[in-house]
Amino acid sequence: MLGSGNGRIAQISECGKLTMNRMPAADQPPRTPEKPFFFNTSEHLLRIGREKATALPALLEALRTCPDDSIFQHTFRTLQEHHFIRQGFSNDFAHWSLSHCHEPVLAEQLAGVDVREFTAISGLRRRIIEIVSDFLEKHPHANSHQANEPFYFCSSDIVVLPTPFVAHSTAEFLEGLRQVSVHSIHHHFIEARLRLHLMSNDFSQWLEEEVGLRHVADAIERIDIYTNTMEGVRQQIVRMVEQALN
Repeated sequence: MLGSGNGRIAQISECGKLTMNRMPAADQPPRTPEKPFFFNTSEHLLRIGREKATALPALLEALRTCPDDSIFQHTFRTLQEHHFIRQGFSNDFAHWSLSHCHEPVLAEQLAGVDVREFTAISGLRRRIIEIVSDFLEKHPHANSHQANEPFYFCSSDIVVLPTPFVAHSTAEFLEGLRQVSVHSIHHHFIEARLRLHLMSNDFSQWLEEEVGLRHVADAIERIDIYTNTMEGVRQQIVRMVEQALN
């Protein structure tokens, strides 16, 4: 089993940070951006790393030593591969714990990790390690159980590709949002979090810094990435920007 191919998007009610029928507060009229927004997309060349786990203790050890990109791969990037799935576990670690270790309690705990609460991969890593470590302490029987299939820690080499869409205004930004693929939405909304240290996304940054729509940018940042597909994310961003312009 490749861990990166088994995560699913969880529908976890406590993760919802924003009620989506609540509209963002009004901003000043949008200003003309000085810098255009370049819609890009990206392709990933998956690499299997050195770390491999055949049981939970080995998973715990690998979690401590694997590169940051592997943690990101098995949590955030899972959302792109399964953007059409609305229910199930939210990350590869949770899925493997259930499907191949048969530990539903641990799987639920791992699935309950809300990645939006962390401002760096190091904090997310520590939380996952804490969950697995505590579980093994409380359930010593799990230390000797072998998984049905190993978990291979993966990461990706990213190739950023341009699209034909460049926005010099909010109207062109909306048109680009409607036209680009969901892979472009993922690139700017999810992938950007690693580049920006999980603090924001490309859409929110541009709308706040170049257009002055701070409240819209904040509302976009609060879109629930667990209970929305990438297509749902696109539709919500379009709706928020449209209402700010009307």
